[in-house]
Amino acid sequence: MTLPEPVRQRVVAMAADTLGRMPPDEVPAVLRAVARFTPAKRARLAGASLAAALETELLFRLRVAEAAEQAQPAATEAVRQAQAPAAANPVELAALAYLLRPEGWPAYVARAELALAEQAERSRSAERDEVVAKLQTQLDEARLALHDGAERAAAAVAAARSEADALRKQVRQLTGQMRAAERAAAAVEHGLAEERRRGSTADSAAQAEIRRLRQRLAETEDAVEAARRASRGTRNADDARLWLLLETVSGAVQGLRRELAVPPTDERPGDAVAAGLVTAAASADLITPRGDDPGLLDRLLELPKVHLIVDGYNVTKTGWADQPLAIQRSRLTRALAVLAARTGAEVTCVYDGSDRPPVAPKAPRGVRVLFSEPGESADDVVRRLVVAEPEGRPVVVVSSDKEVANGIRRSGAYPVPSVALLARLERS
Repeated sequence: MTLPEPVRQRVVAMAADTLGRMPPDEVPAVLRAVARFTPAKRARLAGASLAAALETELLFRLRVAEAAEQAQPAATEAVRQAQAPAAANPVELAALAYLLRPEGWPAYVARAELALAEQAERSRSAERDEVVAKLQTQLDEARLALHDGAERAAAAVAAARSEADALRKQVRQLTGQMRAAERAAAAVEHGLAEERRRGSTADSAAQAEIRRLRQRLAETEDAVEAARRASRGTRNADDARLWLLLETVSGAVQGLRRELAVPPTDERPGDAVAAGLVTAAASADLITPRGDDPGLLDRLLELPKVHLIVDGYNVTKTGWADQPLAIQRSRLTRALAVLAARTGAEVTCVYDGSDRPPVAPKAPRGVRVLFSEPGESADDVVRRLVVAEPEGRPVVVVSSDKEVANGIRRSGAYPVPSVALLARLERS
């Protein structure tokens, strides 16, 4: 008789459990290889052999039945009495009936099969109910989503209609503005044509006035040329007198040179002052522009043999106070070298000796760089340079110090503020 699969699995599990407790001589030959396995492993690996041994080996089936009776005496007794307790598991009763083989035992197998079929039907029904409930839930969600979508679509349609109404109103406004602009453009075109007509009339009048002025200009030029011819003779006589005077002065100067026998020299009075001081020079960046009118300084530098004396830190701290002193010195000295090359002036730059660099670089050509001695200020060196110059030689001192300016002015030198030099250097 073919057993339902759950009954068969239960019978095989009982046989696998009993096999391990049987004496070796009672173990069927086909099952001796798996007798040493665990019950679960026996049932998994030798399930078919166990089921076959129960059918063919009577002793093996009886040993399994005895073990089942010991484990479930009440259920075993009910099967022997052909009873089926309502609370009993039909699968368990069918397995015991198969092992014990009482009269009518196939009925237990049939009831178990029926019970399993009913259980399967209930399971399928529960699954169907679950699927139906899930589908119903999905249907409700779809209906809700459809309702929400319909409401959103209705809202979007309403918004689109409102936007369309606003656009229609805007189009009407723009159309009105465009028509007003066209009318204004027509009016402007009309005014422009009128202005062109007036301009043409004014241009004709202006051309006539230009021709009249050109005629008057030609007449004036003729009068000026006549005046030039009339004054040329007088100017020639004045030029002759001026030339004779210059020749007289030049001869007197040459005679004075021969009488005094003064030999020519490249030395300057400033060199005598510089002999006791340490010279320094440095390379520089470009000069930062400062605003002032350098016209006065330009005129002074055009004087013959002019000596330009610069109070170094007074100038650099006016123009570049935010930079280190070494950078200030470098920038000013380089700019003064350019100025000396362009003007031919003798240039001396004096710095306060308290900030003398440890190693003095070579001074650029055309600039004398001096540092005051300890205990002496740069202003004192400037005054000594001015005093050392011969009376009559033009000396220009650049410093914004009023005390220095007043002192050198009394000595005959020309004081110039620092901002004037900075403005002049900006153009160099």
